[in-house]
This record gives sequence, structure tokens and C-alpha cells, in this order.
Amino acid sequence: MAETTVERERATARPVPRRLPAELSAVAVIAHRDFVKLLRDRTRLLSELAFPLVFVLVLGPALQSGFGNPGGFDLMTFVFTGVLAQTVWQSATLGLVSLIADREEDFSQEIFVSPVSRYAIVCGKIIGEALVALPTGLGILVVAFLVGVPLSPLVILALIPVSFIVAVYGGSFGLLLLSRLSSQRAAQQIFPFVLLPQFFLAGVLNPVHNLPLPLAILSALSPMRYVVELTRNVVYGLQPGVPAPEITPLPVNVAVIGASFVAFVAVGTFLFVRAERNR
Repeated sequence: MAETTVERERATARPVPRRLPAELSAVAVIAHRDFVKLLRDRTRLLSELAFPLVFVLVLGPALQSGFGNPGGFDLMTFVFTGVLAQTVWQSATLGLVSLIADREEDFSQEIFVSPVSRYAIVCGKIIGEALVALPTGLGILVVAFLVGVPLSPLVILALIPVSFIVAVYGGSFGLLLLSRLSSQRAAQQIFPFVLLPQFFLAGVLNPVHNLPLPLAILSALSPMRYVVELTRNVVYGLQPGVPAPEITPLPVNVAVIGASFVAFVAVGTFLFVRAERNR
């Protein structure tokens, strides 16, 4: 009897070596699906690119001519770094609304009953939306180079993985936001309310290191602030000759992004899966 029980347990146990490739395959398939959807939706790509280009091409030079170089640093570079991080982060955050669309089409029910972990499914969605956000960032990078923003080849290469990290972090925040929302209409009402204040609190266009105490606290709680500061760490840190504004140290930004990313994914996945089960 004992041998029979052991043999039965071995037969029913899922082999660990085979599970990891299945999980990675699920992540790749879901991410590929979202990226292909972008290629078929040219309108979304153009609309996401148009708004930040207005800031880089119009607002940056306008601020530069109106205010010169306050504090000794170049406003064009300051605006570019803020807009690049904000656009990539926000694009990935808003892209996670596709999970609600999948729910309304019952696609999420199908993938959540598949023999892969929930975290693999969620990571696939986040990575997919991160890949979707990167072309927008690339367009901003090209325009910034053309208008004369000082960017060395090393900075351009470094901004590629940094932008991907920014996008993945934005996707995790989007997952947390939508985990308790029931429809795309609710998401369209809640997301602007959460994202718009961060545009000013994160220092996209304005310095945030000398704010009054109440605003300083809100700024410190803004996830977008740390991706903006991380982007500036790279652009200014790899170009010592470019005058830099006051920036939060790189280890602080990395630590906050890493810790909050884990929290966003864990809590967001738990709440979203529980909502799926209660449907």
C-alpha cells in the first residue's frame, strides 16, 4: 500500500523542470498578443505620440526662450527627460485597461483556467504593454535628438533598458488600479483622476525638491516621480558636462521602484484574480 501511494503521488505531481518553460511560454504568448494588437492599431500609436511631441517640440523651446537656464541647467533636457519617462510610464499604465476588455470578452476567464500560474499571465500582460509603450518613447528620443537635446551614444543605449523598466513599472501600477474596477468606463473615469495630479507632483515640467511640506509628501508618494528621477539619473549621470538639476540619488529611486513594483504586482494580482472568481 505504501509503495502504491508513493507511486500515485509521483504520477500526479507536476514535474518542476517542465513547468518553467510552460510559464515562460505563456508570458511570451500573451506579451506577443498585445504587441501585435498595437501594430494593427496605428491610431493608438499616433495619438500616444502626438501629445508628448507637443511638449518636446513646442513647450520645451518656449520655456527655454522665456526663462533661459534657471539654476544653470538646460530646460530642453529637463523637459525631454520628464516627458519621456511620463509618456512611457503612463502608456503602460493605461494599457493595462486591456485586462478589463479581456474580462468583458471573457478572454481573461479562458486564460485564468489555463494550466499556468496567475503571475505568469499578469507578467505577460505587463511585459506586452511595456513593449507597446516603447515605440512611443523611441519616437520622443528621435525628436529630442533632432532638436538638439544633448544625448551621447552611451545615454541613448542606456535609455532603452531604462525605458523598459519604466514601462514595466507603469504596467504594475496599472494592474493595481484596475484590480477592483468592473468596467472600461470606470477605468476611464478613475485613471485620469489618479494620473493627472502625478504629472505635476512627479516633476515632469517643474522641479519638485523645494515644494511646501503637504505637496512634498504627495510628491514622495507619487510612483511617477521615481521613474522621472531615474531617467534623469541616467541622462545627467552619464553626461557629467551637462549641468544637472537637483535629483534624487539613483539607489533611492531603484529601491523605491523595486519594492513598490513587487507590492503592486502581488496585491494587484491577488485582487484581480479574486474579482475574476467572484464573477
